[in-house]
Amino acid sequence: MDPPARCPGDSFSAAGALAVAAPDGALTCWSTGAEQLLGHSAAEAVGRPAAELLASALPAAARERFDRQEDWTGQVALRHRDGTTVQCRLRARPLPTGGGRACWLLEGIPVREEAERDADPLIRWSFDQSPFSLAIYDTEGRFLRVNEPMTRQLAASERELRGLRITEHMPDSAFQAPERSVDRVLETGEPEHIENYVKVPGEPQAHAWIIHFSPLKDPHGLVQGVQLAALDFSDQYAARERLALLNEASRTIGSSLDVSRTAQELADVAVPALADFVSVDLFDAVLRGDEPPLIAVDGPLLLRRAAIRSGVKPAVAVGELTRYPEFSPVARCLATGHGTVHPIGDPEITRWLAHDPDRAAWVSRHRAHSLIAVPLRARGTNLGVVLFTRLDPSAPPYEHDDVKIAEELAARAAVCIDNARRYTREHTTALALQHSVLPQGILEQAAVDVTGRYLPADSKLGVGGDWFDVIPLSGARVALVVGDVVGHGIAASAAMGRLRTAVRTLADVDLTPDELLAHLDDLVVRLSSGPDSGTEASVGELGATCLYAVYDPISRKCSLASAGHLWPALVRPDGRVDFLELPTGPPLGVGGMPFECVHHELPEGSLLALYTDGLIEPRHGDVDAGLHALRGALADAVASSLETTCDKVLEAMLDERPTDDAALLIARTRALDSGNVAVWDLPGDPAVVAGARSQAIARLHAWELDELAYVTELVVSELVTNAIRYGGAPIQLRLIKERTLICEVADGSSTSPHLRRARIFDEGGRGLMLVAQLTERWGTRYTGTGKTIWTEQPLPARVPRTGGRRA
Repeated sequence: MDPPARCPGDSFSAAGALAVAAPDGALTCWSTGAEQLLGHSAAEAVGRPAAELLASALPAAARERFDRQEDWTGQVALRHRDGTTVQCRLRARPLPTGGGRACWLLEGIPVREEAERDADPLIRWSFDQSPFSLAIYDTEGRFLRVNEPMTRQLAASERELRGLRITEHMPDSAFQAPERSVDRVLETGEPEHIENYVKVPGEPQAHAWIIHFSPLKDPHGLVQGVQLAALDFSDQYAARERLALLNEASRTIGSSLDVSRTAQELADVAVPALADFVSVDLFDAVLRGDEPPLIAVDGPLLLRRAAIRSGVKPAVAVGELTRYPEFSPVARCLATGHGTVHPIGDPEITRWLAHDPDRAAWVSRHRAHSLIAVPLRARGTNLGVVLFTRLDPSAPPYEHDDVKIAEELAARAAVCIDNARRYTREHTTALALQHSVLPQGILEQAAVDVTGRYLPADSKLGVGGDWFDVIPLSGARVALVVGDVVGHGIAASAAMGRLRTAVRTLADVDLTPDELLAHLDDLVVRLSSGPDSGTEASVGELGATCLYAVYDPISRKCSLASAGHLWPALVRPDGRVDFLELPTGPPLGVGGMPFECVHHELPEGSLLALYTDGLIEPRHGDVDAGLHALRGALADAVASSLETTCDKVLEAMLDERPTDDAALLIARTRALDSGNVAVWDLPGDPAVVAGARSQAIARLHAWELDELAYVTELVVSELVTNAIRYGGAPIQLRLIKERTLICEVADGSSTSPHLRRARIFDEGGRGLMLVAQLTERWGTRYTGTGKTIWTEQPLPARVPRTGGRRA
């Protein structure tokens, strides 16, 4: 028969030994090369069962492939005609016959190269005694030769491995990678190397391997096999993994300034790289931001579970208090400041678990086999303890090298947790400071219904300096204020408190909005350049904006001025939303620049919304988009309650975790009933004083306030007399029945009245003193045409307080 043509990579010579076996195994063809190999002539061989030529049984892998009618190549021992054994490399190929069973083309060559190699002891010794685990594969990726280290790793002899592919001996998916590499090297003729972390049959634990695959080529450059050389580099791999773990810890731990979240980041980064179960327990004081207590040496250690990471249910859940005996590894490591490693069978662990049945049951149920306890310490402060536990039985028990990496990991995390603790303390202090200076409930008054919200930022920057205020003014008016101190933390909160106090003080003087902002700007400039200008809380260095508005329910006029602040939104009774345009002055602290005041008449029932930039910028990115969104959020506000409107606006404008603090103040305007206001223009003649008293008393009688007649008569007499004597035209008397009885006398003079102590024989000087003693409040406000002196008296308990609408 003609030999088959040689293909590239075919290790069989065209002149090799060839034979054909029928489906029943009988030889039907016998070549000259076969006669030269085994000494049998064609006449002697044809018709004999091919199995009779075997000196030993075929490998199991060969028999399986024959059963599946697949190609097989491997080394076999054949029997020569003279009775000797011939080691031969045999290739068997199925030849389809159409009847469902195949004939077989058998090709063989003697393994002379192997005999020559074995004849040279140095070559044999270099293969068998190599520090590398070596294997040689044939052109089908099947084991041909393995050295002693490889047989130990694979837990199989060379004879047991010969003829098998890698995954036929080790079906684990982790061994598919080296098998694919062998196939690629056979196909491409190019060497490869891979790294693989896998448990081989001859080792109790997984190891890291560097595996080199080299093509074995004949003199013609054709690939005749592949050599595999594997080196165990578990130590280097472990060191690299430890560095990678520390790098990952540096990158991920401390992404926020939240204590619990930082503890969870520590647990997350350690699983599964260092442990199967990690728990982080902290002192309660650390979670609150306070200084942790001293460690008790004669009592149990009480810690709060702050974080866990595991695929199993813990014995102590997050948030629960856990108790550790003073002799436990946890308490001991915290007392000594050093980590400890223990197998579960350690007497110290046994004693601890004997006092904690729940934890002992958990250890037994999940088959924990070793643990590490490491203290969390930063800047000399004990924060808590982290426990690393291994549950996987295939993982090696912890060693002292693992303790070092656990301590390094805990040390880095402890600094981040302590930073978060310190931030929590400062954040809590700043928030308390800010809440202490914000309105603690808004007083009712006749001018507006009002509600407000302040939301601190949920970020590592801390509490900001946003604020609002509602200040009752004379004449039933009210001042609405909103401001923003740039910056965060205690400095911003303190600066905000100083500004709010200054605004209230200036508001008591009844300045117009533009004058008030001018005085406030001068104050900020002085604070910036004064002795405290270098401190962190300097308002000038932080910068601030402010919007000040005064609403008069009698005239329904609103006067506004802005120091670098955003325009307020006005929702009219018909639902239309506008932004009140007003000249925007410079931010506070620039100095030397004027502020302008504008006046708007507001329909009764309008909504005025004042806010800070934290409300409109975080979610929408730019001011225009934020204002458009605010317009939409206020569209249906007229028909809703103020509380509902506030909640709706905040939900529409802010994320769940805003990055900047925000303040919102919404007021619904009222108009005072004209029947509750009485006005008289008076000439500058002393004779009109008696008539003014009579008119005032008559109006009190109409309002059923006769109980206030005596004091009101004295106040009107004194204030009108002073206006005629010391002031100038025009003179006006006005009575307002609101939540108090307000008496106002206006004149054209800007001379400021003042109290003085009259001497025994003085004929005057006692009137204003009497006014101050008999009324609840009194004061002076200045206008563009003069001044107004006003007083307030509380209404009798039986008289309903008004704040009603216009008739």
